[in-house]
Amino acid sequence: MNEESTFILDTAKEAMAGAIKHLEKELLNIRAGKASPAMLGSVTVDYYGSQTPLTQVANVSTPDARTISVQPWEKAMIPEIEKGIMIANLGLNPMNNGESIIINVPALTEERRRQLAKQAKAEGEDSKVGVRNDRKNALNDLRKLDLSEDELKNAEQEVQVLTDKYVAKIDEMIVVKENEIMTV
Repeated sequence: MNEESTFILDTAKEAMAGAIKHLEKELLNIRAGKASPAMLGSVTVDYYGSQTPLTQVANVSTPDARTISVQPWEKAMIPEIEKGIMIANLGLNPMNNGESIIINVPALTEERRRQLAKQAKAEGEDSKVGVRNDRKNALNDLRKLDLSEDELKNAEQEVQVLTDKYVAKIDEMIVVKENEIMTV
């Protein structure tokens, strides 16, 4: 294989690894019954006129498996943080004790567990689509090169092996997440 085709394969591998990283991040946002600071990762707060991620205006921690504690750096931000959590529509009820915000994470119902498992599957499918698009781009780039038929065939096989490897990894991640969600 020549340098150009090796470069295309490396680029495809990086792009597919990016799809895996994105999936890991998305799966963190799907809660599996226990509290996690990542659950509030999508929350933004109106901080003096600009939307700011919650983690930049407060310390988010989990004192136990069912509780999230949000300790703002400025007490004046407590109402804004509560509002941001409600707007994020995460199904969580923030309680304010004057010093910090406590969020009790309710246990998941069977129906909610199924919904979350479905959501995890959907995220996995989106990641697979991303990997397949990366495969398509790599194959198109390879076909543009001036390769012999055998070299092109070998490069295409390598791209397919890479694709299969990343799709299998996505499937594995989804099975693990579904088991985590469905475990009571």
